[in-house]
Parts: sequence; structure tokens; C-alpha cells
Amino acid sequence: MQLDINEIKKILPHRPPMLLVDRILEIEPFKSATGLKNITMNEPQFLGHFPGNPIMPGVLLLEAMAQVGGIALLYAEEYRGMVPLFGGMDNIKFKRPVVPGDTLITKAEITKIHGLFGRLHTDGFVDDVLVAQADFTFALKDQKEL
Repeated sequence: MQLDINEIKKILPHRPPMLLVDRILEIEPFKSATGLKNITMNEPQFLGHFPGNPIMPGVLLLEAMAQVGGIALLYAEEYRGMVPLFGGMDNIKFKRPVVPGDTLITKAEITKIHGLFGRLHTDGFVDDVLVAQADFTFALKDQKEL
């Protein structure tokens, strides 16, 4: 099953410029998702990171990858309206820079879930080459509690 940007906006609370997923290619709710992010030169981070040599900032790359996992978590109707919050990040590895013109494909897998807390593993690829990976600890909170 694929999700377009309109469906993604119904699931994630993020909005541009912090909505960093363009399409979901596959989803198995509460288990895994594969998402796509087109990296384009007109994104605001490239004004300063770095002039003449634009590179996707690592923190935004991690955020984009985590959002794919967030869609797997929040896809079920009973979790809509929840906000996924970071509890921690581990095993972060950046293998090569991601630049405008690249298409980031993220594979996210929920590895542990206990109530509204859990762990997520993500791998990011450009042209089938691993560019980044990370494990996230998360908590789901109701938007009204923030």
C-alpha cells in the first residue's frame, strides 16, 4: 500500500518545512514502513548548510528517517492525533553525504513496543547505497498533553 503526501499529512502532525516524507511506498501498520524523500535545492536548510556545497544536515536526515517510522506507528486510527517524541537515539552512522538531487529511501522497522513506548530501527538509502542508519527510542503522547 502506498500513501501520498495528502494521506501522510492526515497521519503526521508535522508540516513544512519540517514534514520530511514525500511518499510512503510500503507500510505494515505498527511494524514497518518504507518512505521516500526527494532532496531538493529549494529547501531552506541549504541556504546555510553549506553555501556552494549543499549537504543535508544530519539532524534533518535523522528526522526524515524517524518520520517514516512515525507513520508506521500512527497509521492505525486509534493513534491518530498522537505525537511521536524522541526518547533517545543510538547506533547513529552516517555513511556518505546526502545532497540535492538525491532521493532518500528510508526503511523503518518497529523493533520493540510496550504501551506507548518503543524502539525503531531505520536505514536510509540513496541509489540502493546505505547512507545513514539509526535506532530511536520513542514515546507517543497525545497532542493535548504537550
